[in-house]
Formats: sequence, structure tokens, C-alpha cells
Amino acid sequence: MSTGPGGRSRRLAYDRRILLLALGTGLPGGALALWLLARSDLGTPLGVTLAALVVCTWLGCAFALRRKVVRPLQTLSNLLSALREGDFSIRARQTDLDGALEHAMIEINALAQILQQQRLGAVEATHLLGKVMAEVDVALLAFDPAGRLQFANREAERLLGAPEQELLDRSARQLGLGDCLRGPRARILDLDLPGGAGRYEIRRGSFRQGGEPRQLVVLSDLTRALRQQERQAWQRLVQVLRHEINNSLAPIKSLTDSLGVLLRRRPRPPDWQEDMETGLRVIGDRAAALGRFMSSYARLTQLPPPEPEPVDVREWVERVAALEKRIHVRVEGGPDARVRADGDQLEQLLINLLSNAVEASLDSGGDVCVRWHKRDGTTPQLELEVLDEGPGLPRTRNLFVPFFTTKPAGSGIGLVLSRQIAEAHGGSLTLENRRDARGCRARLRLPLES
Repeated sequence: MSTGPGGRSRRLAYDRRILLLALGTGLPGGALALWLLARSDLGTPLGVTLAALVVCTWLGCAFALRRKVVRPLQTLSNLLSALREGDFSIRARQTDLDGALEHAMIEINALAQILQQQRLGAVEATHLLGKVMAEVDVALLAFDPAGRLQFANREAERLLGAPEQELLDRSARQLGLGDCLRGPRARILDLDLPGGAGRYEIRRGSFRQGGEPRQLVVLSDLTRALRQQERQAWQRLVQVLRHEINNSLAPIKSLTDSLGVLLRRRPRPPDWQEDMETGLRVIGDRAAALGRFMSSYARLTQLPPPEPEPVDVREWVERVAALEKRIHVRVEGGPDARVRADGDQLEQLLINLLSNAVEASLDSGGDVCVRWHKRDGTTPQLELEVLDEGPGLPRTRNLFVPFFTTKPAGSGIGLVLSRQIAEAHGGSLTLENRRDARGCRARLRLPLES
């Protein structure tokens, strides 16, 4: 042990301590050998030679022991340093090692292999994430706690009208996105951005990068999707209107032409007045049918907003089931429950569902039943099912298309109106073929009264 500057003691290095320990271990044997050589009758040249040989052997063994102990530790130090610097390709050789040192080398090699695989997986995952974020058709932006932009993907560059390098470190207010960092985390905003003005769905979340918090803003352009849906809705509406109007106008035009020819005939046939009355009656019937069709459309588009009030589920179902006189509607029932809804609209909804179920079951002589139960979750719901034993649904794709019907005298708005009522109350309505038996299942879900 030596004394350094300031009087602080410094311990000898580990390899020097190993050397001193080896020299101290061999010192008694070397001293004994030299003493025996001094007491022996050997000549001076031979004695000196043997003494030198003893000293060299003693020193050689000490330095060899030092190398055997220190060299593997230096190898381990180099491996750990490489791992610390991120170089996982270096491996240790274990050919001349055994015991504890060999086990240590094996474990460090295994650790290096695992870290290399993990880094490769992280690099590949990061590359994939970068590709996905670059190619996704929604804008992704990350802001630091001060509201300055730290990341923008390709879609965000398009919306903001500049490359990412020019946008970084600019504040959300300068980018026209100040409202995106305030208020509810998920909402719809009208934004005027360089890449296009329109309606955007905003979603905001938080994450950490390098230990610092970040806010992630996701912008989804709803304008194109809304326009496409609007265009498809208009196309379907025009097709339906054209079909219904042509079905009414074609016979009206044919009859008017026939009646015009009849009035111009000279002399007129004896039964011309009867033909006139019949033709005018048909024209009146077709005009009335067209009027009913337009009234149905007006009813579909002018559904008033619900006026919520507590509704007892059992009373509501039993009251509507009692209105059906064609067949007996079996009410299997369920737990006592209440929903907050517009009672009149719910009655109309259930009347439509029971009417469809009864008409389907009349053809097959089947049964109709109603049952319900509660669904637990973040928002407890009532799930009401109307089951029939009819022929089932041949096609379910167009069930909720306005004016689509499979009945000869159907209007095609009953199910659409029912689903509108369900969605206006925060619920849903679905129809599917039963799996346990023949027939159809109508499933209505409504939020339970809290």
C-alpha cells in the first residue's frame, strides 16, 4: 500500500497483488532450496547455477500464475465493455479454460447472443413501425410538453404543406393545430390546413421518448369518406326513387294515352264511360301509391329526437306483445330492468320487429318469442331478442337499405326506422339467422338506466 497526493492511501492494482501473493507463496520453498544449496558440498559454479535456476523457476511460476489469473479477467472486462458500447458480435474462447471461469465466459457469450437477437428484433420492429407510420393514410404528429412538433409522418407533411425538417420545433399554434392539444382526447374538428380544409377526427394520446413525455395526435380526414358515403347514399336513393316513380308513371302514361285515343274515337263505343272510369280509378290508385311512398320517405327522414323517460322493460314488452292478434307472442321475460328512452318510439320499434317475426312465422306455422337479459361492462346494456321460426333471411346485406323489401306489399322502411330509433337512443339493432333452430333473431341493445 502506498500514499498518494493529499495523504490518501492507494491500494496496489489487482494484478500486482496477485504477483506479490504468488511470490510470497513461493518464497519459503525458494529460501529453503537456497539454504540447502548453501549447506551442500557442491562446487561454487554448480551451486550458483542451481541457485539461479531455483530463483528463475520461482519468478517464472509467480508471473505465470499472475497471467493465468489476470488474462481471463481482462477478457471478461473487454467483453463487458463491448456489450456496454453495443457491440454484441465479440465472443470469448473457452478452449484453455475450465471451472468457474469457463462458466463465466459461457454465460457472457450467451448474454451477448441474446442482446444481439434483441437488438436485431428492435431494429426490425423500429424499421417496420417507421414504414407503417410513413405509409399509413392518417396524419401522425408528436409534440413535446411545450407543444412543439417533434415528429410528423408523410401524411402529416402533406396536410401541413411542408417537409418534416421545416416543421420540427414549430408550435402547434403556428401549425394551426392548437385546438388539437386541448379539450377532449377524441372529437371531430373543422380544420383549415394547407393540405386541405375539411372535417377531421382528432385522437390524442401520450407516450414517453427518451424519458420525456410526448403527446401523440392522430388526424383522420373524414371529408373524403363522408363525401363517398354521401355519394353512395344519393345513388341508392336515386335508384329507389327512379324505380318507384317509373312503376307509377309508366301505367299512368299508358292509361292516359289509351283514354286519349278513346276520347278521340268517333263514334265512341257504348262502354266508353266505363272504360274512362276504370282508367281514371287506376290512375288515382297509382297516384295514391306514389303519395304513400313519398310519405314513407318523409317519415324516414323526419324522425323527431327522442324524449327520454324511464321505461319498464317488462311492461313495455308485454304491452306491445298483447297488440299482436294474428298469433300468440310468447314473452319468456328476463330480469327486472329499466331504460331511459322515448316510450312511443320504443313501442314503434318493437311493433315493427314483432310484425316482421309474426309474418315470417305465419308461413311456417312457427312460434315467436321475446326475451331479454342484462349485459355487464363499462356501460351496462339491455339486450332484447325477438326470435321467430320462419324461413330465415335469404340475404342480410340489404336489410337496412331504405325501401328494400322482400314482401309484396312492404314499404321497406320498417327496419330502417327501427334501427334509427335504436341508434338515437345510443343502442343498436342487428338481424341474423338463428344457429340453434330455423328462423331469424333480431337483437336490440339499449343502455340501461343508471
